[in-house]
Amino acid sequence: MSSQSKTPADPIPFRGRPVDLEQRGEMRAVLLQALQAASKNRLQVKVPRVKGRMQKIQGMHYHFKPEVFIQTGGITEFIMPQEKVLVKPGDLCIMPAGVPHKEHVESDANGKFRNLVCGFYSKTISLHWAFEIEPGRPEIEAIEFFDTPELDLFTTITQQIVTAYHGKTPGRENILYGFINAFLGMCLNLVEAGTGNLNKDIEKIFQTKWLVREQIANPKLNVKNIAEKLRCSPDYLSHLFHMQTGEKLIHYIQRIRMEGAMLALKSTQLYISEIAWMSGYHDPAYFTRVFKKFTGESPQEFRSRQEHERGLEEKAPKTIYYDREDYTHGKPKEADRVDSD
Repeated sequence: MSSQSKTPADPIPFRGRPVDLEQRGEMRAVLLQALQAASKNRLQVKVPRVKGRMQKIQGMHYHFKPEVFIQTGGITEFIMPQEKVLVKPGDLCIMPAGVPHKEHVESDANGKFRNLVCGFYSKTISLHWAFEIEPGRPEIEAIEFFDTPELDLFTTITQQIVTAYHGKTPGRENILYGFINAFLGMCLNLVEAGTGNLNKDIEKIFQTKWLVREQIANPKLNVKNIAEKLRCSPDYLSHLFHMQTGEKLIHYIQRIRMEGAMLALKSTQLYISEIAWMSGYHDPAYFTRVFKKFTGESPQEFRSRQEHERGLEEKAPKTIYYDREDYTHGKPKEADRVDSD
């Protein structure tokens, strides 16, 4: 079976390769330097305002999860409908989820542009190095995916950084840098201890998994489309993917979409139609049918169950003693105390 497509295809949109040991070491050094600066409240942090979320604006794009940037060379200018944010070497910038934006980059006097970017996917975190592939436009140089069961914690901390940055509470700075320290420490732990399991795949499987995660909201994402991007036949790619992973590619695409939808239903208040769209389904009714087949519940039933389970946690005892359970928020009521006489 030939791995070459007989018809021309668009250039592969992903030129990056798996991170090597030297690049992972550089990641560690950059994260450690940022962590040391943050621990002294000296890290320069920039966060655009959360305005105009989920708006479709020509020339701009947005993500359903935040992105984190650490600039190491050159500058990145983020352009939003109502503001511009300039990110310089040593700065950390968080692009909040849903904020429409575009990026313009510039190399420094030595012709160098580089930044480290953290992205969030379904149960996976990516860290990639970006470079200036042509004037003003960044591209991935090398990327690593980390399997992350505690993804909710990463995204929650990132959102707290966004909230604290724009807050005006007396303890704003301590709260802000406390969360930044936690986030950078967790990322550093991934780099130092993580295995980067996805990078063990052969190159075409690696690129396939990246394309699925990056293009998950694209309704045209399918085996044929991915095969065209990777310049091979759909049959060849399907066979290779199944042979290497033990999972059919068409099932993998659906699983990643459904896992992302489940996370959005649990952690956001987005409408089900919005979650359907972000999952690559323009027809909410069809999305509901696929979701129920995958989980055994409709999206609304799934969300309601999650809310019910959170409610049960709130009703649980606050303190467990040897001989009683305390449901109050403070000390046990006098009537509940055991007579010591």
